[in-house]
Amino acid sequence: MTSFVKRSAERAKNRVIGNPFDLKTEQGPQVDGEQFGKIMSLIESGNKEGANLVYGGAQHGDKGFFIQPTVFSDVQDDMTIAKEEIFGPVMQIMKFKDMNELIERANNTIYGLAASVFTKDIDKMNTIASSVRAGTVWVNCYDVLHSQAPFGGFKMSGSGRELGEYGLEQYTEVKTVTIKLPQKNS
Repeated sequence: MTSFVKRSAERAKNRVIGNPFDLKTEQGPQVDGEQFGKIMSLIESGNKEGANLVYGGAQHGDKGFFIQPTVFSDVQDDMTIAKEEIFGPVMQIMKFKDMNELIERANNTIYGLAASVFTKDIDKMNTIASSVRAGTVWVNCYDVLHSQAPFGGFKMSGSGRELGEYGLEQYTEVKTVTIKLPQKNS
């Protein structure tokens, strides 16, 4: 197991799960039973398809729709957990040889909501951020939203934008009025 996988599992073990209104909480419950069931089904597919479950993968506690932070390693591109947008606390770790392979594989999907790049190398950050086809690319962070910054995906991950000036467009109607004046006013 690589150092990155070990650190990811350790971080998942220490994640604070609980009441989303408690400022110490890092992860609340899923929104409802349907979403909880979808995520648990995807976790089960990861197990069945041969991904290595490093940590988590079960319900957290005995009530509510809480899911343990889940870390899979040895994930392959053709696995369901690599192809679907999970929208839950599931990390899929995949190895790559070089930047070109990384970018090609990241773009080989019908989705493109968001991506994250964790690096100290500014050249790698710029290359990946500009090459990955996603509506949002976070650098050295994840799921950071600001009301001024538009949020929305590419491809099958959305139409339009929320937040920022672009987010206001769906609430407006643009109208053009063209008038031919009977004489030139000079």
